[in-house]
Amino acid sequence: MNRGFALFDTVIGVCGIAWSERGVTCVQLPDGDRGRTVERLLRVVPGTPEGVPPAAVRGAVAGVVRQLRGEPGGLASVELDMSGVPAFGRRVYETVRAVPAGESVTYAAVAERMGRPEAARAVGRALARNPFALVVPCHRVVPAGGRTGGAGGAWAGGGVTRRPGLRALESAARTAAAGGAAAGGPAAGGPGQGAGYGYGFDPGTAVAYLRASDPGLAAVMDRTGPFAMPLNAAASVFAALAEAIVHQQLSTKAAATIHGRLRGLFPGAGGLSAEHVLGADDELLRSAGLSRPKVASLRDLAHRVDTGMLPEVEAIREMEDEAVVACLSSVRGIGRWTAQMFLMFRLGRPDVLPVDDLGLRHGFSIAFGGTAPAGVEEIEKRGALWRPFRSVACWYLWEALEEARRGPSS
Repeated sequence: MNRGFALFDTVIGVCGIAWSERGVTCVQLPDGDRGRTVERLLRVVPGTPEGVPPAAVRGAVAGVVRQLRGEPGGLASVELDMSGVPAFGRRVYETVRAVPAGESVTYAAVAERMGRPEAARAVGRALARNPFALVVPCHRVVPAGGRTGGAGGAWAGGGVTRRPGLRALESAARTAAAGGAAAGGPAAGGPGQGAGYGYGFDPGTAVAYLRASDPGLAAVMDRTGPFAMPLNAAASVFAALAEAIVHQQLSTKAAATIHGRLRGLFPGAGGLSAEHVLGADDELLRSAGLSRPKVASLRDLAHRVDTGMLPEVEAIREMEDEAVVACLSSVRGIGRWTAQMFLMFRLGRPDVLPVDDLGLRHGFSIAFGGTAPAGVEEIEKRGALWRPFRSVACWYLWEALEEARRGPSS
């Protein structure tokens, strides 16, 4: 076969692939638009002309498309042309290709498997230059301690092209291949991706994935319209959690009134802070309408923030979902549900399923024809179809409940 490259569509956008007579020379994930994707691909294979992929390359394209939909991709048999890759890099890539889908290893473990235990940093550098995105699954390789992030080379782009999202898609594929086993394991979420206070996932990808995974949910999505889950842009962990504490066991309207009064006790720029709460007496805080238990919770929260026992937002972004839940639940008055709301509505995490939320249970019943609030097991079982985007599915079910409360439109 002659040299060439081609672009192809996937649920995350336009990807690129290049080939030679020996095999695939580059797989490039989306980089914003078609032009930038081509530009980045041609940095790896300069001078390669656009062409029509031969049969073997079309098979590789089909595998990439399937894998990005959260299905088994079948990329293990794709032939690669590594003639332009240094010998050490070839050994790294061959070793990483042997890591099973859905599993992860450290850079040190890859070095050990190569018989070069001292070369963990060199493994990391080689993977940062990986030109064979997905085919050489460097998203399955993580630093020691489990910290995750993006990568360079053919891995440029946002959303699920980041390593945590790709591993989550592979986990979903394994669940589907196993016949839809109940989702009882660790959450598949990862550190927030993207800038500012944005979602930690690509909403378009999530919506497309859910539509393909659950036609019943797709009907709910059609009635609701575009995904528009609001995010809490509170500047600090303290501000976000303080608001969550105030809202516990209250109607939205009543909680908003009390929260407004609480902030009004401390006017000025910067908003409510730990220092404000620690410097106020109980009578002042209770004058806003807070109960004694909530005052105690706010004081414990303020103390933990003030002493550094509770990390700030940027540090929490680097933690896995269950680690965030455990960390936040150490605060008096904050349980699993509140921590899950923080994951969804502050960090924008993609794969949270708060099965104990009564509103979610009612929305599930309305969406899927139940006569009573759905049970935990029922939600978890169907939720296996939605991984790794269960947060998005939950938002649509809450919207189904709100639609039912509003009644038929006139």
